[in-house]
Amino acid sequence: MALTRRDDGQDGVKAPARQTLAGRFARDRKGAAAIEFAILVIPFLMVIFASIETFVAFTGEQILANATQTMARKIRTGLLPATMNQSEFRTAFCNELTAMLSCSASEVGTPAKLLIDVRSYTSFSDIPIAIPRKGTDLDVTGFKYAPGGPGSINLIRAYYRWTVVTDLVRPYITNLRPAGSSMPNDYLMATTAAFMNEKF
Repeated sequence: MALTRRDDGQDGVKAPARQTLAGRFARDRKGAAAIEFAILVIPFLMVIFASIETFVAFTGEQILANATQTMARKIRTGLLPATMNQSEFRTAFCNELTAMLSCSASEVGTPAKLLIDVRSYTSFSDIPIAIPRKGTDLDVTGFKYAPGGPGSINLIRAYYRWTVVTDLVRPYITNLRPAGSSMPNDYLMATTAAFMNEKF
């Protein structure tokens, strides 16, 4: 092997004139950023979309809670007419919601997303605290509008099926799977208001 003299006066081994293919590949940094981006983009987008979906769902749940408290106050103080029926109550409830939560005329007549139950109890200890479920879906059997009169104890339960838009995060933040569906689609918003009517 040929020797070559370095600038410092010492003899050294002359480097090979050509690098091996593996060596050139290991030292080549072209396209590294694109590869790193491809590896990180999916988890990054999942975090971003999950944050957006969570924020929107939280905002919608606050809107639903505000509407529930408003309608509870109207029942408690006797502002709603005693002759009001379920359809009229749903219409009044929908008027308290913003455009963010869909509550069209068809939704009032045929509930699909907004489910409301209003009834009276003899004592606060009789009020259920669990969400009524049938398997993995919401059980709306017996939902009605039947508030009590002056001095009665009442409960409003309002639920809203919020459809999660982002496919990537849908399996992780949905908590409702309608019957006959193999994939969860909805996040169930739930608010309640328990109160005693005034002596109006």
